[in-house]
Amino acid sequence: MKIKSDVCTAKTDEDIKRCYKVMHQLRPHLLNEIAFIKQVQRQISDGYNLVYVEENEEIKALAGFRFLEFLAWGKVLYIDDLVTCSGARGLGHGGTIIKWLTQLAIEKDCDQLHLDSGPQRHDAHRLYMKHKMKIIGHHFSLDLRENCCKH
Repeated sequence: MKIKSDVCTAKTDEDIKRCYKVMHQLRPHLLNEIAFIKQVQRQISDGYNLVYVEENEEIKALAGFRFLEFLAWGKVLYIDDLVTCSGARGLGHGGTIIKWLTQLAIEKDCDQLHLDSGPQRHDAHRLYMKHKMKIIGHHFSLDLRENCCKH
């Protein structure tokens, strides 16, 4: 049995493709691997990073993140996506990624680490708070494709 707990970066199309099944659990609107690979590659060219943890050559958890700068918070490592495979939750894989990202943020001289989470994701919130993250506000959005008049 091969156990690998290091955090790896998805760089190639094959790496990204291997992440699809787990990412799809968090982002079910991503309907196929080919579109997912193209989307991730576009985002990588704009500063996005995709990392994962695997065990027995299966991806167990992953995160997508980027570095941003805000007047409100300074330099931030922002986690776009963080998900553990449904069959591997509670085994520490998500925590491994959070610890790794926290250390990376410190190394990159970030002021803060941020993520948004759906209000229904109570198990995820417990994980975040276990890692000393705080709920600091509400995130609002407006879907421009559905809710705005087009002139």
